[in-house]
Amino acid sequence: MERSPEEEGVGPEPAGQPPATDTTRDPGSGVPPAGPGAASEALAVLSSFGRRLLVLVPVYLAGAAGLSVGFVLFGLALYLGWRRVRDGKARSLRAARQLLDDEERITAETLYMSNRELPAWVSFPDVEKVEWLNKIVAQVWPFLGQYMEKLLAETVAPAVRGANPHLQTFTFTRVELGEKPVRIIGVKVHPSQRKDQILLDLNVSYVGDVQIDVEVKKYFCKAGVKGMQLHGVLRVILEPLTGDLPIVGAVSMFFIKRPTLDINWTGMTNLLDIPGLSSLSDTMIMDSIAAFLVLPNRLLVPLVPDLQDVAQLRSPLPRGIIRIHLLAARGLSSKDKYVKGLIEGKSDPYALVRVGTQTFCSRVIDEELNPHWGETYEVIVHEVPGQEIEVEVFDKDPDKDDFLGRMKLDVGKVLQAGVLDDWYPLQGGQGQVHLRLEWLSLLPDAEKLDQVLQWNRGITSRPEPPSAAILVVYLDRAQDLPLKKGNKEPNPMVQLSVQDVTQESKATYGTNSPVWEEAFRFFLQDPRSQELDVQVKDDSRALTLGALTLPLARLLTASELTLDQWFQLSSSGPNSRLYMKLVMRILYLDSSEIRFPTVPGAQDLDSDSPQTGSSVDAPPRPWQTSPNSHFGTENVLRIHVLEAQDLIAKDRFLGGLVKGKSDPYVKLRVAGQSFRSHVVREDLNPRWNEVFEVIVTSIPGQELELEVFDKDLDKDDFLGRYKMSLTTVLNSGFLDEWLTLEDVPSGRLHLRLERLTPRPTAAELEEVLQVNSLIQTQKSSELAAALLSVYLERADNLPLRKGTKPPNSYATLTVGETSHKTKTVSQTAAPIWEENTSFLIRKPHAESLELQVRGEGTGTLGSISLPLSELLQADRLCLDKWFTLSNGQGQVLMRAQLGILVSQHSGVEAHSHSHSSSSLNEEPRASGAAAHITSPVLEVRHRLPHVDSPSEAPIGPLGQVKLTVWYHSDEQKLVSIIHSCRALRQSGRDLPDPYVSLLLLPDKNRGTKRKTSQKKKTLDPEFNERFEWELPLDGSLRRKLDVSVKSNSSFMSRERELLGKVQLDLAEIDLSQGAAQWYDLTDDKDKGGS
Repeated sequence: MERSPEEEGVGPEPAGQPPATDTTRDPGSGVPPAGPGAASEALAVLSSFGRRLLVLVPVYLAGAAGLSVGFVLFGLALYLGWRRVRDGKARSLRAARQLLDDEERITAETLYMSNRELPAWVSFPDVEKVEWLNKIVAQVWPFLGQYMEKLLAETVAPAVRGANPHLQTFTFTRVELGEKPVRIIGVKVHPSQRKDQILLDLNVSYVGDVQIDVEVKKYFCKAGVKGMQLHGVLRVILEPLTGDLPIVGAVSMFFIKRPTLDINWTGMTNLLDIPGLSSLSDTMIMDSIAAFLVLPNRLLVPLVPDLQDVAQLRSPLPRGIIRIHLLAARGLSSKDKYVKGLIEGKSDPYALVRVGTQTFCSRVIDEELNPHWGETYEVIVHEVPGQEIEVEVFDKDPDKDDFLGRMKLDVGKVLQAGVLDDWYPLQGGQGQVHLRLEWLSLLPDAEKLDQVLQWNRGITSRPEPPSAAILVVYLDRAQDLPLKKGNKEPNPMVQLSVQDVTQESKATYGTNSPVWEEAFRFFLQDPRSQELDVQVKDDSRALTLGALTLPLARLLTASELTLDQWFQLSSSGPNSRLYMKLVMRILYLDSSEIRFPTVPGAQDLDSDSPQTGSSVDAPPRPWQTSPNSHFGTENVLRIHVLEAQDLIAKDRFLGGLVKGKSDPYVKLRVAGQSFRSHVVREDLNPRWNEVFEVIVTSIPGQELELEVFDKDLDKDDFLGRYKMSLTTVLNSGFLDEWLTLEDVPSGRLHLRLERLTPRPTAAELEEVLQVNSLIQTQKSSELAAALLSVYLERADNLPLRKGTKPPNSYATLTVGETSHKTKTVSQTAAPIWEENTSFLIRKPHAESLELQVRGEGTGTLGSISLPLSELLQADRLCLDKWFTLSNGQGQVLMRAQLGILVSQHSGVEAHSHSHSSSSLNEEPRASGAAAHITSPVLEVRHRLPHVDSPSEAPIGPLGQVKLTVWYHSDEQKLVSIIHSCRALRQSGRDLPDPYVSLLLLPDKNRGTKRKTSQKKKTLDPEFNERFEWELPLDGSLRRKLDVSVKSNSSFMSRERELLGKVQLDLAEIDLSQGAAQWYDLTDDKDKGGS
């Protein structure tokens, strides 16, 4: 620090201190500065020059040895990569330390509450802050450092020196925990089901300046760690709670998930910061930490002497087993590209299933976006809550696999439900994965084993058969093991095997009475015939110190299915023995869908039951279904993508010299489904005018995601996105907005969203069909008029396989091209599915619900065809009863209900008209049941008084055609809808194959010609097809619409037979009304009329 001139003029220096040296240059003296400061500066310059000179030594050596310049470049690249990793870690440490140092200031600034504490009403009930505990840790931290120094020097170092003769000079030269203590960000206390246990979750964050240096003097090797980060959630369990001090018997600590770790190496371990080795070294260290501090391993600290059941506390029994059925996935994204991205392929998906440290990988399904795996895995659950089921889906590639999405689910939800069978959306990608999750309880009851084995025989499981029990082996210690040659103490370890599964304990060095205190777990398919094989060996595996073979049937007769004792070893010393505790538990699925009899022979009480020999106890047969409260609460979201403006021009020509436009299209994702509009060529203000419909629920948090792309030959260019919550739409019922696209400089999208709530009345169905035909766009599929909700509860009295065996049955529900498959219920003639699904219905009068009950390997067991017209005649459009299968044997209990989708905002309300009171009275439904509808829809409904009424006027001799002619002013299009014909003329012996041809006169070219599809052998064809012409309104009024009904003359002839025609002068029709009307057909010489 520089001194002021006043200080320089003060008297002599204080006693005991050397005089201060003025290192500043005196401008008047001309004498350069001298002293030790100048010498140290010169030394630093020389040192820096020397280090830079050393960099050139490898270059010189490579040239002297005649090596290629590639070696120098490779070394340089390796060095640069090492520096990059080192600098990245250093920056990460500095940023984390700064955040911890300034946490209070940053938090205050973020909350705009500078120098003030949070108000009293702000609380965090789930996770609580414990600053008082952090202050205690900070106070204790230096003393913990002293303890760690003693522990490493007096315990760890001698153990390392004794483990390997090459490390006899191993020492810790420096052990400093630094000044940055561990911080506990928050604590969450879980309510425990046991009164003698307290569960705590500590969010631990350590960004420390720890420095630990080691040296092996024999090899002049120095290494160490300087700085470390560790972040994770540490679970602390206080148990058992006792009535004596210190109240808590022991503390167990472990990480539920692997914590994140980042280490800054020094010395020889700098090599571990080379790219590739960095992640590998951290992973290896993390594996070592996981070996004793990540589930299922725990650190146990007893607080009282002579604590009972230490082994049980150190390795408690699992909470349960989850059987994961990885069934299928759908709607996955395609990642494979061919011909340098010009051709889009599919994907080769596989799935990774994780629960804690347990990981399973499914097989790869080639070239499939809707894969079916049908695989089953069983995982051990140690902690609830806390552990999660994680499924990640990847696309298999030769180099690096592409990520397709992941889902996570807390195991507590499986425990609460018992059985979960659902499609789960994938996060970070698109599509869904189908999982069936079953919670298996652990029961100490051998009487349940026969029931479980019988149930498992009907389960198709791969790659492994289902387990019936689990075996937990607590390996405690051994005594008087034989010595090695030369009376040397062995290094014993234990191999435990059940069938083809082998697990090993750690090795204990230099003792013939080792203590292991480890736990091992095995799944058992049939414990009555399986054995536990134990081999005690030296760590070289060449010398066997003892063996033991134990039939697991012994456990079935033991109390609580537990053996806790010494076991005499064979092929060993006379007094060699092994102490183990063996615990077996039966895996029992206790759910409402599977009911085992509680008394042997209970299934025989019902003599009429077809389930002879089955372990399923069928409940009393109900008369009606009992769906949950969410059934039938779905709505339909109608998404009308209208247009966009000011999109970005992405197309470039002549190498980018010429700027083009874009070929935009829209992708939508909502409720687990994806939609895509058509491509509009060369337009920055495109009009799509497409309508999409999707079934949605009232679950909060759902989003509608829209993305606009420019269609290209290789990869489509991004033009913007927008995300919006569905909560606003579901609450308001309607939105019509321009949405500003995000992540792009310009562009906005015009979107119209409407929630359609199903109504249990058929009074408005005809009007809904007419309105849908008016607002139907040419590019969209036919709009839905109703929503069908189906709840399939169960079946009864299904036919048996080969006359005696109950089937493994499932059901498929189909409407049109949409199907839903239920889960498979094994080995029962009375399966319980309890599943619901919904279908969009376009034509309720013509469509039907098809149900098939099938058995795996046995084909169709029965079917039902339910015309939806029956639902239209039922009370509240609902049928809830037993339906008899077509084969005459077997019934299903099902509820099917229909809801009419009435649009309150049809999109044609721009044509405003005034209606007199008399016109309202002409249509009773408009003033009655539909009186509550808002005026825009009434305007549409009042276009419908001309709806067919056969008694209104006599039908002409050639029949009639029903059509709607309407001008859409918003889109400047003339629209015509051909609904149907009736009472057509039959000129020959065979019925005609009619179709309708339309022509705008006076133009007779192909540009204005339109034609419907052809209907076979009918005099009353139904078409319901829409046609459009882009014309201004004044141009439409100058045209005539020529409508001809024709039929093929014969199979071999191209001639067409004219059944009748009508010619409409559009100037004489009110094109703003858009009313459906019947017109008499005439021959070629007459004009048609209504």
